Amino acid sequence: MNPRKFFTLEQQNAIEQAIEDAEKLTSGEIRLHIDKECKGDPIDCAIEIFKKLEMDKTELRNGVLFYLSIDDRKFAIIGDKGINEKVPKDFWDNIHKTSITYFQQQKFTEGLTFSIFKAGRQLAKYFPIQSNDTNELTNKISFEKETENE
Repeated sequence: MNPRKFFTLEQQNAIEQAIEDAEKLTSGEIRLHIDKECKGDPIDCAIEIFKKLEMDKTELRNGVLFYLSIDDRKFAIIGDKGINEKVPKDFWDNIHKTSITYFQQQKFTEGLTFSIFKAGRQLAKYFPIQSNDTNELTNKISFEKETENE
């Protein structure tokens, strides 16, 4: 399936709104990337995309990537160095499990919007929103082909 067609435009807008809402709570930068397939471990695929999207260049190194590979049903959540230095080792486990529960019910939009907002709430403890906060990364969903030329 074409990753761009996995979610309707309305669903994409809802996910992007969830990212915007989550980022109102935290200086963390959240993105979603959708691939057609991931050859290998989804964490490794997510790390590769994270770098291609230059998410490792935020000022506080507090980028978060939700990675979804639709054809082979793989999913990962990764955070940058600044996050990983501050949060407990199992920080993403609960959010990941919640997402998977929704996905098993074919509720992908609901799972992502809920989990993204939950990530924002949790990140706010470590990276609260600042009065001078700027949105360093786009809130738009990125797709497989878009990262090939970046």
